[in-house]
Amino acid sequence: MRPIIGITTHAPNDQVVQDALYNRHYTSPALYVDAVRRAGGVPVLLPPDVSDVTEWLELADGFVVSGGTDIDPTLYGGDPGHPSLFPASPKRDQSELDLTRALLEQRNKPALFVCRGMQMMNVALGGTLHEDIKSALGQDIHRGADGLWTQQEVQVEEASNLYRVMQAQAPAPYSGHHQGIKDVAEGLVVSASAADGIVEALEVPDHPYLIGVQWHPEMSADREACQQRLFDGLIAGTQ
Repeated sequence: MRPIIGITTHAPNDQVVQDALYNRHYTSPALYVDAVRRAGGVPVLLPPDVSDVTEWLELADGFVVSGGTDIDPTLYGGDPGHPSLFPASPKRDQSELDLTRALLEQRNKPALFVCRGMQMMNVALGGTLHEDIKSALGQDIHRGADGLWTQQEVQVEEASNLYRVMQAQAPAPYSGHHQGIKDVAEGLVVSASAADGIVEALEVPDHPYLIGVQWHPEMSADREACQQRLFDGLIAGTQ
């Protein structure tokens, strides 16, 4: 049996979908599904709005907590009135917070936390976020001039699980985030950083595969082996 990998999705109104028949959709970028399939897993989408994530934990052998909109600042003691915030997704926040806490507490299943997912990993353990990197640092190298994708080099710690999995010390992945880690939660260690000091990866050091990356490995996993290895390692962690 191939391992089942649960992938968290957007809430119904988080993304605009052009459809003449329906106005509510649970969505996920297809690239997550593609990367999981290449790695040998069976992807299953996990829509939010659930009151109990126990069934998710019973169903899936591993998880991808995917990217998305900003986390509600009230969950980490931030400023809910910050002018650069994108609209929060309360039901998604709650379901992913519950799932992430369960994964970090039980530590019996592997998970890859991507972008917002890595931020949720930090928030779930009591860490904080910069509501907006440019406001905090005076510059933002993590998005393109159009506010969308850019590629930037990150420095991976050689002693980390992340390096063991990726086998790359200075990859240049795709990123498009305007928020970042401010205070790292207790129980997590930094395994990669950007040139401006922003945390690019976090991991649980005594677990073989609870890894978060601030970038989007799914964007280039079909042509960059080091990015695909993040999904391959997730599948290997289910064995």
